[in-house]
Amino acid sequence: MKNTYAGIPEELGELEQAKIVLIPVPYDGTSTWQKGSDKGPKAFLEASENMELYDIETDTEVYQQGVFLADAVTENESPEAMVEAVHQATKNYIKKNKFVTIFGGEHSISIGTIRAFNDMFPSLTVLHIDAHADLRSSYEGSTCNHACAVYEASQKTNLIQVGIRSMDVIEKTVMDEEKTYFAHDMAVDDTWMDSAIDQMTENVFITFDLDAFDPSILPSTGTPEPGGLLWYETLDFLKQVFEEKNVVGFDIVELCPNNKEKSSDFLAAKLYYKMLSYKFMNDVIDDNYDTAYDNSEYKKNTLKFTDNDN
Repeated sequence: MKNTYAGIPEELGELEQAKIVLIPVPYDGTSTWQKGSDKGPKAFLEASENMELYDIETDTEVYQQGVFLADAVTENESPEAMVEAVHQATKNYIKKNKFVTIFGGEHSISIGTIRAFNDMFPSLTVLHIDAHADLRSSYEGSTCNHACAVYEASQKTNLIQVGIRSMDVIEKTVMDEEKTYFAHDMAVDDTWMDSAIDQMTENVFITFDLDAFDPSILPSTGTPEPGGLLWYETLDFLKQVFEEKNVVGFDIVELCPNNKEKSSDFLAAKLYYKMLSYKFMNDVIDDNYDTAYDNSEYKKNTLKFTDNDN
């Protein structure tokens, strides 16, 4: 029997039928404190198998849209090689007109995912939800370090950062503070959600570092920071983004599982499923997925791509 996401029926896990693709990337090559995020995808998938698949809030069973569990990207020769492998795998499934999602692994994998979505979708906003700014141009000799996760996005996309509460002073030279929502300001500002959404373009890719959550609800991450997001405020924001914008895909990173603490694994599984539920809550199951990239748009923008870009 084929291994499927969340134990869904095998026919709903076939690539041809599925609207959704899930790519695991078990990589932990550049983290600098607690290691173990390479075990994150496995822990997430195990938790997903023990999750109820009916979502009460949206009154949907989004797994019926079909979720294809792709082969994991296991390239680890170098951070640069991993980023390129993720870039190509992600882009390949976008071209197949799928809603592509990725579960890491450390945050350096997002350099590849963002690059792929920026290749394929015009005027892309990257919504970066994280405790850390991740805006270093290079770190420890590499531009593909976890501390550089959204530097390229800051240069090539419309980057919106939410939940930030830890950064190096050098990152201020790169950061657009008008599009950065610091945790200490969010705690006393009821308008931050509307403000962030107002600054987004139509096409949005979400990169969600789980250390954005407060460690009181998600302690199992590589670099926990106090003062983070809570569950329902996070869902409230995400639901608004999905309702008001065309979310073209997302990744979730930095689950660092602990054998004695399984609630973090389950929260990550629920977050992933919630995000899918928000994306497809108004879609009829038998309808084709029609909000992926428009092939005519891709053809108009072929000058963006290199000759060896597959």
